[in-house]
Amino acid sequence: MFAEQTWLARLIWLALGAVVLTALVQLRFELAFVALATLSLSLAPVAVARWAEIHVPPSFIAAVVIFVAATLFLGEVFGFYERFWWWDTAMHATSAIGFGLIGFVLVFMMFQGDRYAAPPLALAFFAFCFAIMIGSLWEIFEFAMDQFFGFNMQKSGLPDTMSDLIVNMVGAAIGAGTGYAYLRGQRRGGLMWLIDEFVRRNPRFFRRWRK
Repeated sequence: MFAEQTWLARLIWLALGAVVLTALVQLRFELAFVALATLSLSLAPVAVARWAEIHVPPSFIAAVVIFVAATLFLGEVFGFYERFWWWDTAMHATSAIGFGLIGFVLVFMMFQGDRYAAPPLALAFFAFCFAIMIGSLWEIFEFAMDQFFGFNMQKSGLPDTMSDLIVNMVGAAIGAGTGYAYLRGQRRGGLMWLIDEFVRRNPRFFRRWRK
């Protein structure tokens, strides 16, 4: 599973591991914690995929690794959220699109790829709801971290939360819309190749799928 990952994903994992060890030697425990959390979260999809015997495209794993590193490590350790006003918006938008795609694939798997058992609009709707749910849970997490540990993840408070939710909604719509277009046979590149690659690598979960 690790051997087939992209060189970029493996390079980021090695860099994060090196940061953890260096921070521990220097007794910089906060940095070690953030780096370890980033490393653990970026490895989680690989572990889950192996446990569930699902073949996740290496390109998707690489995207997850880059996103987690950009959110936790660059965002918190290097202060990208403060240095670049658009960083938070970009992270929420990309995550919402990703979760929209994940939500679509999960529901699509439940129907074994049978487009007639569940209409494209219904699958897209559930994918949209899934992405919105994840985004809302993240906002709750930010609130809890600010309240109990004195972080400043919500930045300006309510305005930050509401803008994040709006961006999540737009990203979720893009991810769900991609799934809808895929089922309608409108495969014109873009993000739809990720869905196609996942279906191709996991035929046993999509036995009823007919192009």
